[in-house]
Amino acid sequence: MSHTRTVSGTPTVSVVMAAYNGAALIGETLASLRDQSLPDWEAIVVDDGSSDATRDVVAAWPDSRVRLIALPQNGGPVRARNEALRHATGRYVAGLDQDDLCRPDRFAAQVAFLESHPDIALVGTAVEFLRDGRVLPSTYPPITSPALTGWLAWIENPLAWSSVMVRGEVARALDPFTRPDILYAEDFDLYHRVAPFGGIARLDAPLVRYRQHAGGISRRYRDRMEASATEVLAARHAALLGKRAEAAARALVVHNMGGRAVRDRATLALLGGVLAQLRDAYLAETRPGEADRRLIHWHTADRWARIGRTALREGTLTLADMAAMRHGPLGSPAPAAPAWSRLVGAARNLGLQTLAAKIIRPGPSRANT
Repeated sequence: MSHTRTVSGTPTVSVVMAAYNGAALIGETLASLRDQSLPDWEAIVVDDGSSDATRDVVAAWPDSRVRLIALPQNGGPVRARNEALRHATGRYVAGLDQDDLCRPDRFAAQVAFLESHPDIALVGTAVEFLRDGRVLPSTYPPITSPALTGWLAWIENPLAWSSVMVRGEVARALDPFTRPDILYAEDFDLYHRVAPFGGIARLDAPLVRYRQHAGGISRRYRDRMEASATEVLAARHAALLGKRAEAAARALVVHNMGGRAVRDRATLALLGGVLAQLRDAYLAETRPGEADRRLIHWHTADRWARIGRTALREGTLTLADMAAMRHGPLGSPAPAAPAWSRLVGAARNLGLQTLAAKIIRPGPSRANT
């Protein structure tokens, strides 16, 4: 089979893939590359010292666009991806893990977006989850904009690594491309490190299927991942938050990104205050249009509501704790209205009718305090 290549011989897209003991699934992943509507790509697959047949599967793959680099011993996925980048020659660099799948129009859509948005350095896509043979819808926001994606990166990881495409000159300007010391959050770190080169964005079409299974790194190494993500956010917000940066970053990672219940009112107050401060700083820095401002307010309020619902459901905080925060954490009540309606609904579902009524209609004495 012949494949169209640019006049210069440089492929449009280079895929960087770390492979380790993935013989059972990597064939499906490579097949999803074969089916791309944009045929001008190369895939650099770095076998990271596999003990199964991964190396043989890739070496025997019947497509000259797939190149195997075999490492003599295992060094971890971050170093393997960096090694792949050393051999990549494409104008754009696409991330893809050995067990995830691309929709046929993924590369074409991302290249078209980057070529029409010179201010964007990196673009991901929405994803679907593939679990036990079933396709599940994405839990990411259904509608985004570069301004919203940039904001979400300030408080969580807004992109799946296997959906990411970055400009080749940006990827090669970073040293290293991804940092091995930020293990299991190296992609999140990357989204912040590309900021001097341009913005980040996401296509809202689900162009990648992200495989979830019991052996996933995110489950096996949660503590290390959370420590790395905390380091990324603490460094990002150190100038703005000062001495609170590490505690605030840890709270965002554990309770916003990780979804674990807040256990005391002080942490709830910290989260609310930090969300408001960061949101206002981001809006002042980026000055987005009105539609983007509304999206940012809505998604901030939505995360605040989710934090509250989780604490109510787990019984770690009461609705009285939530009521005490009504007018404080996120500034004016208007942007937070969706959040509070969700908290009231959660309270009613838990049978807390009296407290639900109290939060909706605070008494005169409380309103005047």
